[in-house]
Amino acid sequence: MRRNNVSFKVEGSRVPSLIDCLNRQNTSSEAADVMTRIVESAADPRDFMKDPDRHQEVVTYLNRALSFDGYELQSLGTRVRLVQAGKDTPVLSDLAGLAEEVDFDTVRRDLERALESLSLDPEGAVTSACSTLESVCRSILVELDIPLPAKKDIQGLYNAVKDPLGLSAGRTDIDPQIANDVRQILSGLSSVISGVGALRTHAGDAHGRERGFARIDVRIARFAVHTASTTALFLLETWQRKYPDRSLHNVDLTS
Repeated sequence: MRRNNVSFKVEGSRVPSLIDCLNRQNTSSEAADVMTRIVESAADPRDFMKDPDRHQEVVTYLNRALSFDGYELQSLGTRVRLVQAGKDTPVLSDLAGLAEEVDFDTVRRDLERALESLSLDPEGAVTSACSTLESVCRSILVELDIPLPAKKDIQGLYNAVKDPLGLSAGRTDIDPQIANDVRQILSGLSSVISGVGALRTHAGDAHGRERGFARIDVRIARFAVHTASTTALFLLETWQRKYPDRSLHNVDLTS
């Protein structure tokens, strides 16, 4: 409870006191946020490092109970997150795991923000999805000692990294049998990145929301998050393939 800033005092027996505490939290104005933190904390992998099998038992037990409310715990990199049941996210999990592998905290943080806000705050999810892509591109440029572009939006950042990563649609070293196909995919990748950035500008929450703001359909927000995550995963995998002996590090996005 202390880990999640929840006041807890044992009065009599521990278990009844804990149940009373959880019931109070579940009826508070911040129930969704607090209870999510408590459930995720109960299955924190760091508490089971010496007994990983026990961790799986705890997750399985909690998921059986959570299923009645339409939720489940899913692994996301080295974290466990509470999400809507059935929302399988293999690409997001791969991206989070790869972000851990390359010591890339910013990607993981932006990704978690996007997932957490998807259903309740789709505008925030779109903003975080775009930030994920910006984080990847900026870190690649910094690691390669390439100056950031004058226009630091997602399209400008991607245009600056695609040549160092060998992702230019005009490259000539592709097998002729698939050259046109690869060029079409790479051109499409640029369009997708531009679209995510434009959606963030026109419908995200980065620039505030005026009165009467029309909320994004959750389907569109989810599509943007998954599209951005798939693209970020591709860029990170391309980085590792082209520069296998180098690591990416956290970049301060406010600089």
